[in-house]
Amino acid sequence: MKFETSLTKGTLIKRYKRFLADIKLDTGEIITAHCTNSGTMKSCIEEGADVFLSPAKDPNRKTRFTWEMIEINGNWVGINTMNPNRFALEEIMKGTIPGLEGYSTVQREVKYKDSRFDIMAENSVETCFIEVKNVTLNENGVAKFPDAVTARGLKHLKTLMDVKENGMRAVMLYIIQRMDVYHFEPARDIDPDYARKLVEVHKKGVEIIPLQVKVTPEEIVSHKILHYILEPEIAENV
Repeated sequence: MKFETSLTKGTLIKRYKRFLADIKLDTGEIITAHCTNSGTMKSCIEEGADVFLSPAKDPNRKTRFTWEMIEINGNWVGINTMNPNRFALEEIMKGTIPGLEGYSTVQREVKYKDSRFDIMAENSVETCFIEVKNVTLNENGVAKFPDAVTARGLKHLKTLMDVKENGMRAVMLYIIQRMDVYHFEPARDIDPDYARKLVEVHKKGVEIIPLQVKVTPEEIVSHKILHYILEPEIAENV
């Protein structure tokens, strides 16, 4: 997935009110950028770190830029929560995500009962509902989700289990926007209910794909599928 326009470089002054960040551009100008990430952004906030921003498409928007990524320990971490959905849609359409190839029809934002899933993919054999989550949390080299309690995420897991029970394919696709992690786990200490439900739905057939991507100021590209550990001492390979 290539960025549509050239990004603007700066350094982070501070993030506040969840959706705002003050940035000092390389020109010296200080601006306020929009932050799409409503989570805690634990492990991807470092004041004074280099960042890249994209210009707002709407010239009348109050914030002229959207915060795209931050450099942490020499690695770019993608923090724009909109990008994983766009990336997943493009790559599933191209058939480049391992395990999600071979779909002839791919749609975004498809309603199922009282939920709306990010992607529905179909071919002559099956229908697959895919929920995409953005992962930025790094704890000692482990990618974890979520970084805050997520009632919405818990609801999606329950509905994915219903999808599976009704004979369709159900997939949790975690897009891990950083390269300094080596496997994936649910954040049991942050949201134990989500972690327990993920274990439960997986045992009932909901698939888990933790896809690590490499983020650069030019593009986001697939790197590899990480293995995952849903319960302590139990490793799953995908």
